[in-house]
This record gives sequence, C-alpha cells and structure tokens, in this order.
Amino acid sequence: MYALDIIQPKVSRHLALLRDVGLVSCRRQGQWIYYQLHVDLPLWALDVINAAQVGSQNLAPYNSDIENLISMPNRPGSACTA
Repeated sequence: MYALDIIQPKVSRHLALLRDVGLVSCRRQGQWIYYQLHVDLPLWALDVINAAQVGSQNLAPYNSDIENLISMPNRPGSACTA
C-alpha cells in the first residue's frame, strides 16, 4: 500500500487473484499476511518474472516504488521484501 500509494482493499483483491491462479502463496502471522512466489512455479515462469524485474528496475514508476518501500517507517519484515 505504502510503496504503490493504493488502498488496502485494492491490494488485497489483487493479491487474492495472484494466489487463486497459483502465482503466489501466503502465510498468516498475527494480523499480517506474508506473500511469496509459489515454490512450485515452473522455471519458465520464474524466467519471465526475473526478465520483467531486470527490464523494469531502472524505469519509472517502478524505481520510485522501491524507493518508497525502502523509506517506509515501521515496515514489518523489511529484511525479506524487495
């Protein structure tokens, strides 16, 4: 929410769609839900995701999203994100 400057219901809706199609998996810890790429993704899917990340890392708005996330105050689990 903080990095993308969008509301929580929109983030939840999009993450639920990604979970429903098997792209991400999640675990609950207290009030937080942690998402990660699904461990059973095929290699070709990981290659596509990695290529998209490399290709967009220095482009707006993606680089400003990362800067926003890094500067987030009180960010839980900051060592395992981005």
